[in-house]
Amino acid sequence: MELKNEEALKLTIIYGENDQYNHHPLYVEIVKRAHEFGLAGATVVRGIESYGRTNHIHSTRILSLSSDLPIVITIIDLEEKITEFYKSIAELLGGGIAFVEKVTVLHYS
Repeated sequence: MELKNEEALKLTIIYGENDQYNHHPLYVEIVKRAHEFGLAGATVVRGIESYGRTNHIHSTRILSLSSDLPIVITIIDLEEKITEFYKSIAELLGGGIAFVEKVTVLHYS
């Protein structure tokens, strides 16, 4: 896939690490589906602190150690592919937030 100097979309999905799909972490299913969909790539990062709609702070700090830290999945590809992919996984995303941003891919190899 050639994505140099092209306009693309970045799909970012953020949710809690306790979210599951068929008794496995949700990110495993999303990355598997992104791979099967033929997207350029996906990256999963575990956050160290967050809060969201519930206003409850989740943190790795000892005094407030949380078992539901944020998980961030980032996927970049052409607009049509990201749009179709999101439609195909929307039913998986019960909580959290998903958003897209327009980006220019400068280097992809």
